Amino acid sequence: MKHRARPAAEQDRRRDASVGQSAARRRRRGSRAEPMEPGGLCLSLSLGAVLLSALTVLLVDAAPEELLERKPRKLEMDQAVLTVYNELLEGLELSWLSDHCYQCLYQELGKVSREKRVGHPGNPTFAIDTKHPVTLQLKSSDDQQMVCRVHESFVELGNYSLWVTTANLSNMSGPVSCKIITNQEPNNSNLPILYAFLIYVGLAIIVRLAQVILRLHYVKNLFRLSNRVEMERLINSELGSPNRATDSTSHSNLVPAHNAASHRLRSLDAFRGLALVIMIFVNYGGGRYWFFKHESWNGLTIADLVFPWFVFIMGTSIALSLNPAFQANHSRWKLLGKVAWRTAALVLLGIFIINPNYCKGPLSWDTLRIPGVLQRLGLTYGVVAAMELVCGKGWPEILALDSWWSPVRDVLIYWPQWILIVLLECIWLCLIFLLPVPGCPRGYLGPGGIGDFGNFTNCTGGATGYIDRWLFGEKHMYQHPSCTLLYNTTVPFDPENLLGLINSIVMAFLGLQAGKIFLIYKGQNKQIVLRFFIWSLLLGAISAILTKCSKDQGFIPVNKNLWSISYVTTLSSFAYVLLLLIYFAVDVKKYWTGAPFFYPGMNSILLYVGHEVFEHYFPFRWKMFNDRSHCEHLTQNLVATTIWVFISYCLYKKKIFWKI
Repeated sequence: MKHRARPAAEQDRRRDASVGQSAARRRRRGSRAEPMEPGGLCLSLSLGAVLLSALTVLLVDAAPEELLERKPRKLEMDQAVLTVYNELLEGLELSWLSDHCYQCLYQELGKVSREKRVGHPGNPTFAIDTKHPVTLQLKSSDDQQMVCRVHESFVELGNYSLWVTTANLSNMSGPVSCKIITNQEPNNSNLPILYAFLIYVGLAIIVRLAQVILRLHYVKNLFRLSNRVEMERLINSELGSPNRATDSTSHSNLVPAHNAASHRLRSLDAFRGLALVIMIFVNYGGGRYWFFKHESWNGLTIADLVFPWFVFIMGTSIALSLNPAFQANHSRWKLLGKVAWRTAALVLLGIFIINPNYCKGPLSWDTLRIPGVLQRLGLTYGVVAAMELVCGKGWPEILALDSWWSPVRDVLIYWPQWILIVLLECIWLCLIFLLPVPGCPRGYLGPGGIGDFGNFTNCTGGATGYIDRWLFGEKHMYQHPSCTLLYNTTVPFDPENLLGLINSIVMAFLGLQAGKIFLIYKGQNKQIVLRFFIWSLLLGAISAILTKCSKDQGFIPVNKNLWSISYVTTLSSFAYVLLLLIYFAVDVKKYWTGAPFFYPGMNSILLYVGHEVFEHYFPFRWKMFNDRSHCEHLTQNLVATTIWVFISYCLYKKKIFWKI
C-alpha cells in the first residue's frame, strides 16, 4: 500500500524538532515539581504493621513519578502510557493483542488522527496492558488496509511513544515505519516482593539465633537462677520445637479424630499450613500482582497451586486418621455417619457463611452462589472418605508381604478404589468430549469470548459451563471468572464447577495414596521417599503426554477453571515432590519443625472461614493512601496474612483446635 508522504529529510527535521519540544516541556515541568521521594509512605505503613501483627513488615518501594507526557486517565496497575505520533496524511486505527491470549481477535484501542499541520502530528495517548508482551496493529481508517505491526513488552507505569512515519526515501511515497521509543524508564514494581522476602528471611534468622542462644547451658542457668524456666519453655515452644505429646492431642480438621497416642506427622500439618497461608495471601489480593492471581485460562500461576494441594493433603489425612479406627474395630456405619455430618457441615458453611452475597442479607436467594470452595472440599471429602470406609484395611503393612506383586501392594490391595476412580475419570472424559452443547463444538475446552477468533463467544468452558448454567442457573454461579478481562467473556463460569468435582476427587484420591504409603511402609523412610519420587515422575509423565509440554496446544491443557485431568496430574506431581521434601526435612532429619506453617495447618478450617468472613474488616484491611500502589497492597496483604498466622499460633498455645 502506498501512503502520501513528504521528503524524508523534511520528516526527520520535523520529528527531531517535535522530540526536542517534548524534551523541553519535560524539563520545564520537571523544574516546577520534583518526583515523589521513595520510601516515606511505605515506612509509615510498615510501622503500622508492627503494631498490628507484632511482626515487622517493611516494604520499600519507589513511588512512581508523575508521567510527563499526556495521559488518557490515571493509570491503573499493570498499565503503561503510550503516545502515538502519526506523521501520515491519513487517520489510523490502533488495536492490540496480548501474547497470552490464545487465538484471539485484535481489540481496538482507539483512533489516531492524521497530521493536522506541518510539525504537529496527531498524538493521542492510550493506556496499554503490561502483564504480557503485546502486538500493536495500525490500520488505515479509510480503507482498513494494514499499515504496520509492532511487538513490544511494556513495563508497568512506563512512558512510551510510537512514531508512525514513512521510510527514508527520496520520493514522496514509500513503506511505513513504526518505531517505539521509551520516554521514561519505569520503576521496578516487583522490588517490594524482594524487600518483603528479605525481611521475612531476616526475621527467621533472628528467631533461629534466639533459639540457639536460649539452648546454651550458660543461658539456661541464668534463666534458672532468675526463676524463669517457664519463660524458656514458652519461647522454645514458640520457635516450633517438636513436642510429640502436644502434637498428639490435636486433630485433623476434615477427618475423624484418632487416638491421642498415635504418631502425628508434623510434615502433613506444615504442608497443609503452607497451602493455607498462600491461599489467604492470594485471596486477599497478593499485592495486586498478576502472577498472584488465577490464570486467565490455560496455564498456571502461584494462585492456582494452593487449592489442589489442600485437597491432596486432605486425602492423605483421611488415610492416616481412619486407620486407627479400623484397627480398633470401630463400627464403619458410625464412621460413615460422622463423614456424612462433616460433609454436610462443610457444604452448608460454604453456602450460607462463605457467600459472596452475604452482605445483602441471609435471604439473598436470587443471587446465592451454590458452588464454592468449601462445598467442593466437603463433597470431595465425603466421596473419598466413603471409599476408604468401604475398602480400607486396618493393618495394610502386613498384607501380601510374600506375594510376587508385593512391591506394588500399596496399589493392588485397594484395586476396587482404583476401578471406581478410573470409571469416574471416564465419565468426566465422556461428558467433556461427547456431550452436545448448543452453539458449541463437541469437546470444546476454550474460554469463549474473543478466543478462538471469536467463533464461540458464549461457549466458555464448553460442557463444563453448560452443565452448571443448566443445573444452577446463571445467577447462582460465580459472575467474574478469571477469563473475563483477557478474553472479554460475557457468560458466567464457576471455577468450582460440578464436573470439576470429579477431578477434585481424583486429586484427593492421589493424596489418599500418599497416606497409604505412609501406613504400609511405616518406619521405612527410604521406601516412602522413593515411592513419593516415583509417583511424582509417573504423574509428571502423564501430564507431559496430555499437554504435549505446551500451554495451549496439548490434548488436554492444564486448566484450573476446568480442573482438567492434566491440571490434577501436574499439581499432584508437584505435591508429591513437596511432601517428600517437607517430610524429609521435618519428620526424618528434623532440620525444620514446620513452624510457622505448622500452626495454621492445625486449624485450617477455622482460618479459612475466618479470613473470608473478616476480609473487609480492620486490621485485615484499611483505607490506603494510594490504591494503585503494589507496595501498599502488598503491605496490607502480608500484614493480614501474618495476623492470621499469629492467631493460629495463639490457638495452638491454648490447645484450641476447631474441627467439624
